[in-house]
Amino acid sequence: MKNLKIATAQFENKSGDKAYNLSVIKQMSQKAAEQGADVIAFHECSITGYTFARHLDKQQMLDLAEVVPGGESIAELTAYAREFNIIILAGLFEKDENDNLFKPYVCVDKNGLVAKHRKLHPFINPYLQPGDSYTVFEILGWKCGILICYDNNIIENVRATKLLGADIIFMPHVTMCTPSTRPGAGFVDATLWKDKTANAEQLRGEFDSLKGRAWLMKWLPARAYDNAVYAVFSNPIGMDDDQLKNGCSMIIDPYGDIIAECRSLDNEFVIADISADQLTMAGGYRYIKARRPELYRDIIGKEHQSQQKVVWYK
Repeated sequence: MKNLKIATAQFENKSGDKAYNLSVIKQMSQKAAEQGADVIAFHECSITGYTFARHLDKQQMLDLAEVVPGGESIAELTAYAREFNIIILAGLFEKDENDNLFKPYVCVDKNGLVAKHRKLHPFINPYLQPGDSYTVFEILGWKCGILICYDNNIIENVRATKLLGADIIFMPHVTMCTPSTRPGAGFVDATLWKDKTANAEQLRGEFDSLKGRAWLMKWLPARAYDNAVYAVFSNPIGMDDDQLKNGCSMIIDPYGDIIAECRSLDNEFVIADISADQLTMAGGYRYIKARRPELYRDIIGKEHQSQQKVVWYK
């Protein structure tokens, strides 16, 4: 496989303003292409905004959602991909012909939709239904997967996607800087963002603390390391509805090392050069080869009653 140049982006979206958010995606896709990127990945619900959806009733969700791939946003992304010769990944809300609602993340190239993953563990709005399958597809000879935000916290999802052939997993998020039962979690004071230049040092300290990046570093590198994959993490920066998000979109290699990361307080993308040799040199490759599924097949696959209950702070 030839090397692949992947960009991961952070930007401050506007809630429900698809035209604005698409305009930012267009601008950033053009700039990434000009810098040699083959692919650019944006965050979860980057087209629609995310956190504000906790307030929406079903009709409002249906008005916001689109048919995929028949909706206008996929057509727009396809036009950008064709104009700039770049593959684009972005997120939105989806509705089907029976008014079922989902939260997908899509990959689009110059010919249209390449892949769509419906979030397996949605919770921002009670009318969203979970996806029921893993997603593995090809980009320029590379096998790729998608897992959206909370999907990545269930470790079986990452291993399953790897075992289905993915060497790159796109991990779009809207995460961090919210309260939790874990130590150190909490909101970051949104008033700091009103003058982010004057408050830059304080914001960076908060964003890098256990409220944000320090928590991410407890588990995200392990997903890449244990599974010998490139993890492409994307997350918004700035206000998402009334909650402040810390960005730090990054790409992690199969050794679990960060090879590119957004560190500004602005809309930004970074590009990493992905090579195939690390896939088999990394420890995770050996660990997967050493698996003995006969020991735990019946344990991991055992039926259980899901206890998933995610508290979303309003």
